[in-house]
Amino acid sequence: MEGVQEKKKKVPAVPETLKKKRRNFAELQIKRLRKKFAQKMLRKARRKLIYEKAKHYHKEHRQMYRTEIHMARMARKAGNFYVPAESKLAFVIRIRGIDGVSPKA
Repeated sequence: MEGVQEKKKKVPAVPETLKKKRRNFAELQIKRLRKKFAQKMLRKARRKLIYEKAKHYHKEHRQMYRTEIHMARMARKAGNFYVPAESKLAFVIRIRGIDGVSPKA
């Protein structure tokens, strides 16, 4: 009788390939989650850096704008004119030579 009870209590064996597949899937799942979390933290850090840069640029431009207004007011108060600095932007276009002749010629 004891032999019969032992057979009933015994859990059916899971094939080794299935065990291996489950273990590999669990390991891959953990790796994926870790990678996803690392990417999330990296993305968060980058967003924070971008925000700080934008904040800095905004502060800088606001200060430049306020300085321009202040200079204009001071000049007007003294009876003068204030001419703001012109933009320092240049467009450079390279013209291709005609039939192998360099554009310098």
